[in-house]
Amino acid sequence: MGLLTALEGGHGDRGDAVVVDGRAMSWEELLGAAGAVAERVAGAPALAVLARPTAETVAAVVGGLLAGVPVVPLPPDSGPKERSHILRDSGATLLAVPPGEQAEDVETVPVDLGARSGATFAEPAPERPAFVLYTSGTTGAPKGAVLPRSAVAAGLDGLADAWRWTADDTLVHGLPLFHVHGLVLGVLGALRTGSRLVHTGRPTPGAYAGARGSLYFGVPTVWSRVTADGTAARALSGARLLVSGSAPLPVPVFERLAELTGHEPIERYGMTESLITVSTRADGERRPGSVGLPLDGVRTRLVGEDGGEVPADGGSVGELQVAGPTLFAGYLNRPDADAEAWTADGWFRTGDVAVIGPDGFHRIVGRASVDLIKSGGYRIGAGEVEAALRDHPEVADAAVVGVPDDDLGQAVVAYVIPGGPVTGEGLTDFVAARLSVHKRPRRVVLVDELPRNAMGKVLKKQLLERG
Repeated sequence: MGLLTALEGGHGDRGDAVVVDGRAMSWEELLGAAGAVAERVAGAPALAVLARPTAETVAAVVGGLLAGVPVVPLPPDSGPKERSHILRDSGATLLAVPPGEQAEDVETVPVDLGARSGATFAEPAPERPAFVLYTSGTTGAPKGAVLPRSAVAAGLDGLADAWRWTADDTLVHGLPLFHVHGLVLGVLGALRTGSRLVHTGRPTPGAYAGARGSLYFGVPTVWSRVTADGTAARALSGARLLVSGSAPLPVPVFERLAELTGHEPIERYGMTESLITVSTRADGERRPGSVGLPLDGVRTRLVGEDGGEVPADGGSVGELQVAGPTLFAGYLNRPDADAEAWTADGWFRTGDVAVIGPDGFHRIVGRASVDLIKSGGYRIGAGEVEAALRDHPEVADAAVVGVPDDDLGQAVVAYVIPGGPVTGEGLTDFVAARLSVHKRPRRVVLVDELPRNAMGKVLKKQLLERG
């Protein structure tokens, strides 16, 4: 069985099997256009794809996979420096673009959706790279994570099992096609399970409501906007499953989604380097603030700063480490980064801090670098304080960081988007009444918005620069 089983003819076909921003294709049409790309790129060291939310992007990605050429999604808004680094570092000698576009720095491959190819391609070996996906590069130039085809297959099969995802579903989302969430899960997932795919172009509440899907993907920003539009949210009541990821879903948004749609959302956890490793289940309990249980074949553990294992007692915080078949093969040409990322006994260091309960449920506290705050001898998870702040009826959103402090080492500072009349003192008292007093914010800054990346994650290093 190949990686993209829907294109092998085992699920039948329909004229609108894949719809991207209004452009509909059957699987046969997609396979024909992708085959033409595959003929053109076969043998190349890597294929960069200008990953706009278009049908051409989907055909180009599938074409690279058919030819066994590693696909390098290029963010369409990447600046010249980032773009040049990705092309040079990945070794991509070709860039797939819509017809009529050219590039000065690399040879282009026009993607013609009307093209057809009768060529056939042998299924590449499972260990062959499917993608080189570049991380956000918060501590330097982006690193290329090499994802083997076997990891992609294992990850998608694990999610199909956990979410009861089948060919009877219609998947709907409007997420970027240069990230794991939108591209690997949101496109290849449909092409592996055989489900119909509707990419809305932009993830607006109206577009989601009008798509009439059974399975929806979104990031917290998307779901927050959906819940603000009661009519659109209620239109999702006919869905089977709502999935949120890429950042923690605020508990009030979780609860409002459940109230308006009748569905408690699924939350899951993963990284570029690991794909999805932990998720709540379609037929299991869904707890606000929890990402659930490891997928089949995935192992997790918590490790303390001393290298010792942290107990799964529901309260102890440690760095989350994972092992299993969904992991990447390493960073491209970065043995130094590989050495830092892997333990001597073969576990991947996620860099995230988490809590695991006795029942195995996982709760992500945040990034060790910015979300584990050491204040006055205490270890404080920023996510716990953020969740407490969001419980306040007049708080729209919040982000918490640890700012250097001469007395405490780090002071807990909260950046809050107010949804009504609030004061810093009142919010500090609100948190202190719900959590241990040492977890209260020492300073509250009221802001109009929080800096975020394309997937809705708060850019906390920018907040730390504000002090």
